Amino acid sequence: MNLSLKGRVKWSFIIANLVVISLTFIVFYYLDNLNKEIETITLKSNRVALLTDEIRISAVSLLKYQRKLLTNKPTPQQVDKIINLCEGFTSQLQTLDSLYQNPDAKKVVGQMLSYVDSLKLVLSKGALFSRGGAGMTTIGDLSDKILDSFSEFQDIQYFETVERDRKIKEIISATKRHMMIVLIIGFLFTIILALVIPGKIALPFKKIKDAIRELQDCNFDVSIYYSQEDEIGEIAREMNKMIYSFKVFEELRADRISVENRKFDALANLVRKPVLVANSSGSLIYLNNQTYSLLQVQSEDVIGKEMTETVIPTTIVETFELALKRRSKIENNEIKILAKRHEDEEVTENKESKPQVIEGEIIDAHSDEGENEEEKEPEYIYEGYANVIPIRGKESSLDYYLMVLSKEVFM
Repeated sequence: MNLSLKGRVKWSFIIANLVVISLTFIVFYYLDNLNKEIETITLKSNRVALLTDEIRISAVSLLKYQRKLLTNKPTPQQVDKIINLCEGFTSQLQTLDSLYQNPDAKKVVGQMLSYVDSLKLVLSKGALFSRGGAGMTTIGDLSDKILDSFSEFQDIQYFETVERDRKIKEIISATKRHMMIVLIIGFLFTIILALVIPGKIALPFKKIKDAIRELQDCNFDVSIYYSQEDEIGEIAREMNKMIYSFKVFEELRADRISVENRKFDALANLVRKPVLVANSSGSLIYLNNQTYSLLQVQSEDVIGKEMTETVIPTTIVETFELALKRRSKIENNEIKILAKRHEDEEVTENKESKPQVIEGEIIDAHSDEGENEEEKEPEYIYEGYANVIPIRGKESSLDYYLMVLSKEVFM
């Protein structure tokens, strides 16, 4: 699927928003579950604590009335009161039994229910009104057993409270762990999106930038390959057309320069005078055939090199340097070119000979020869005049200097 640049940015924004919304919902989901679990545990614990308080009150009231029965003569009102207390006690224990899943707690609550039922059965008998009978003893024993069972239930409830607190801590830790895992996964996914999506968007721009750098280096054998039908694809195609136009223009320009160079070479050779051309940095860029023949040099020895580093005669170098310094025309500057000699020939006339000693006198063997030798005149292969004509460019660094050697004075 080909998406435009606008479409890519839009979908990137939509995906980023979906990731953020998903992370938000997941976090709220875990927080909501944590709140519900804690609320359920707390509600159950509160109900158990409330029933425990009611059972405690019922047990204390039952114990109080039981003491009255044992210390005073029982009355029907007291018996009815205790029976009502037992019925309420039974209802509370049944409710408490439904709230517990722990078998130990259910066992203790069941024992308390059986003791309360037994107490109701004993109180319903009329023989209780005879003081000191066996029924009064049974009531005392049952009351003590109910109190013992309630004390045992209190111990179980204490351990249940400790277990409840531990469970709440585990739920909170698990929720934190799950939320942390989700956040880390979302963070990694976001990093992947941040690395992939911008790279997909920026890759064609990098190709365009590399192509522009190649164009800056005058390399026109480059093209931008991008097959997407979007805004960047349009830019890439237009730039490829522009690069092709530059390449065609450069080829035409090179052909034109080559033609002009051939024309200049033909004209320079028609002049039948030595012609030299140097650029603004003092490097030779052209010599015609007469100059090569006169100086006895090859093109690779002089073309593109500084004149001071070549075998170009000193008078020609000095004339060019004067023209470069003044940046103006030089007319009829005298030029003399010495005959070429072997540079590695040793000069023997300056060597000192070993003196001879005869009867205390020092005699130089070559003293007479030095006096008789006549000084030799230097031999020139060319004597004439140089005229330098500057060819101005748009900038001083683009200037060229044309030198024509002539044996006649230029008027």
